[in-house]
Parts: sequence; structure tokens; C-alpha cells
Amino acid sequence: MEDLKEMLMLSLLAFAAALAVTLVFGPMFITWLRNLKFGQEIREEGPKWHQKKSGTPTMGGIMFIFGIAAAILVTTIIFVLKSNFNATYARCLVLFVISLGFGLIGFIDDYIKVVKKRNLGLTAPQKFIMQVVLAAVYVVALYVMGQLDTSIKIPFTSIEWTMPLWLYIPFVMFIVVGVVNAVNLTDGLDGLASSITAVTGIFFIAVSYIAFKEYGVTVFSAALTGGLLGFLVFNRYPARVFMGDTGSLFLGASVALMAIDLKMPIYLLLVGFVYFMETLSVIMQTTYFKYTKKKYGEGRRIFKMTPLHHHFEMCGWKETKIVTVFTLATAVLCVISWIAVVPAI
Repeated sequence: MEDLKEMLMLSLLAFAAALAVTLVFGPMFITWLRNLKFGQEIREEGPKWHQKKSGTPTMGGIMFIFGIAAAILVTTIIFVLKSNFNATYARCLVLFVISLGFGLIGFIDDYIKVVKKRNLGLTAPQKFIMQVVLAAVYVVALYVMGQLDTSIKIPFTSIEWTMPLWLYIPFVMFIVVGVVNAVNLTDGLDGLASSITAVTGIFFIAVSYIAFKEYGVTVFSAALTGGLLGFLVFNRYPARVFMGDTGSLFLGASVALMAIDLKMPIYLLLVGFVYFMETLSVIMQTTYFKYTKKKYGEGRRIFKMTPLHHHFEMCGWKETKIVTVFTLATAVLCVISWIAVVPAI
């Protein structure tokens, strides 16, 4: 019971520290970005009314990453001082470091776009290779720590399927890279990715603390949620700052790694349903356009525009409505996911 109370207090501390640091650091950082003229260039392919957002500071993901880093540092010091630093908390650090690595890939991409004025940033192959390598580093890190568990939980049951190692490794790498890019696609409206991921973070706090007693994940998800709620103060509509690929790649990795750490990658189909649909809409649109162009001589579309949030924009929905609906949908699906976890408790 003492461990439960102690981890709850540490998680609350991580949440509060990340929230406070992001809120305090945010205004100064936004001003600094404006002074450096690190403004987002809005691509012409998107909705025309998004052009008014051109020049809004980007790379704002650094704000909540800094807040999360501060929270992780504080809780790490407490663990060391209390002499109870263990493998469980070590995994919290692995989650942060690998997520930070993906954030660094995003930072390089943002830097090329903003500073070098190459609007497309890193090429798709460059991004993919770097992400695959980092996903592999994560698997190797778990193996070296002796914590590479190949079992995954099956929703709505108490079954854990132990995957063969040869299948588990590429599966994990696919999940990580897939979710990272899905969150990146979702980050297209003010506050959308940050709101959805904050709700997802709350879900992982609850399931790691109450259901599976994986306290390293609890601390990390608490810090993540606190940082995101602080960031939303500046990122909600009308956004004063965008997270950029720096933030979206960090968030995607965080979500994927927490799910894998809890043996819950399949649950991402529910918890991350919005991410999944955003990605699926792009795949469907691209595939159908190429198919119809080859067959009929002209490309046809399923959606008015992709990713999916742009389709609803083109249908007349306001940004705030889309963000609210998508976030509420994620909250409902998180509740369903919790119900799916119950048999395993």
C-alpha cells in the first residue's frame, strides 16, 4: 500500500512539474521563436483558409518536451535519493529517451523547413530509415535490460499471447513507426493532436497504475499529460504556436511505447482510433486516386481532402468542432478500452 501511495504522489508530482514548467516556459519560448522568425509555412494543398496561419511559430513541441524532461528529472532524483531506483523506473527513462530520439528526428525536419527554407523538410526515405533504426534501438535496449517480453494482451479477455521473437521484433517496429507517422498526420488542426494525446495519456495513467501496477509508465504518462495540458493553453484555437514534427513525432513514439510497455499494442486500434482513421483516409485516398487515374484516365477521390480532419473542414465543420468531436470520440473509446482491460485485472 505504501508503494501505491508513493507512486501516486510521484505521478502527481510529475504531472504538476511538467504542467508548471510548460506554462512558465511557454510564453518566453514563443516570443523567442517569433524573434527568430521560426514561422510555419502553410502548404498550398491544404484548405485555403489555413493560409492565415502562415507565420505562426512552430517547433513548439520543445515546450512540452522540456516540461516532461523536468518532471522526469525531478522524479529520477527522488528515486535515487530514496535508494529505490529499479528496473521499473528504468523503463520510464527508456520511454522518455527513445521518444526524445523521435522528437530529435522531428526537430531536424522542422529545422530544415524553417531555417533552411525547404518546405518539405527531410525526405520520406530519410525519415523512415531514421525511425526504423530508432525503433530497433528500443527493442535492443529492452533486450539488454533483460525486459524484452514478447507477450501481448488480447482485449476483452485475460489471454496473453506470447509471440515468437522473430515475429515480435518486426511487429514492435511496425507499431512504433506506424503510430509515430499517424500522430504526425493527425497534427493538422489547432489543438487536435495535443488534445487527443492528452486523453490517451490519462488512459495510460489509469491502466498502468490501477490495472497493471507498471509505475514507470504511470510516471511517464503523468508527465506527458501534464506537459500536453500546459501546451494546450498556447496550442488551442487560435493557436499561438504549433508543435511541429518535433512534438508530433515525440508524441507518436510516446503513445506507441507506452502501449508496447504495457503489452497493449492491439488496444491502440481503440485508444488510437482517430490516429488510425487519419492514416487510413490518406492511404484510401491515394490508392483510389492512382487506381482511377490508371483505369479512367483521371484520378477520383473518396474524401474531399485528407487527412480525415480536412475532409470535415471541407464539409463545413469548424476547427473547434472537429477537435471537440475527435477528442470526445477518443475519450469514449478509452472508456471502452478500459472495459476491455477489466477481464485481465
